[in-house]
Amino acid sequence: MPGAVQNAKVAIEEQVPLLNVSLGKADWISEAVHSYGGHVLATVTNAKHAEAALGAGADALMCTGHEAAAHGGDITNLVLIPSLSRQFPDVPLVAAGGFASGQGLAAALTLGADGVAMGTRFAVSKESPLAQATKEAVVRSGEADTIYGSNFDGIPARVLKTPGAAKVMNSRPSMPVVIYRAFQAARQMKIPLWKVLPGIVSQWEKMFVIAQFGAATQAIKAATIEGELDHGVQFIGQCQGLIDSIESVDDIMLKVMDDAEQALEQSFELMNDSRDARKEVVA
Repeated sequence: MPGAVQNAKVAIEEQVPLLNVSLGKADWISEAVHSYGGHVLATVTNAKHAEAALGAGADALMCTGHEAAAHGGDITNLVLIPSLSRQFPDVPLVAAGGFASGQGLAAALTLGADGVAMGTRFAVSKESPLAQATKEAVVRSGEADTIYGSNFDGIPARVLKTPGAAKVMNSRPSMPVVIYRAFQAARQMKIPLWKVLPGIVSQWEKMFVIAQFGAATQAIKAATIEGELDHGVQFIGQCQGLIDSIESVDDIMLKVMDDAEQALEQSFELMNDSRDARKEVVA
């Protein structure tokens, strides 16, 4: 991704205590972060990715389900969380995708996660820098108002259903457009053009991803900064259907924790009632 290496180097120079990495080999990042006592959280969508991330030095995993904004995988969190929890029992798991409430937090903890990430929920908070018009569009939208596909930035991603998103997701750009975008992205990432040409011939899908990643930047900025959704594209999760207001981060956190505690208590009571009923039947 254009700018990713530079961003990582700045974070390391500032000795950020926790870095979240994804979509690439991060062994050099892990080594640098660990040198000053920091930790690395790797975003993964399946067990294969999880194993590779841990092999590259990740300290914890962010398991990202199909429900998530942006680059969630094919597996929903109802299966992904317990699967990764069972396969990597000693690794802290943060569940991402579909979580915007205390009930979701309670469910994730029950499934085996150690916590949740709520990107969509906090994006639609008062403190979030997301454009106000985009926040309001998310509040108006339901859980079905997203589009999932790979035509936007070259990797399967979930975005808010808008005119701009529908247009870019409906079809792939032509070959000349992709080649032009690949060259533009290569310049941004300081990749010699002679290295791009062979890739266009032998690794077309990889070149498509590079090309679309670079081209996606302007559409993302239009939605996130300008609130312009006729041409802009906003990454968003299905949990937008659970968001009906723009609250402060403090209020969101308090409600999430209170609701999670209540949900867990109710589940505990249900299990106790069920156990008592079974005892009565046996007696």
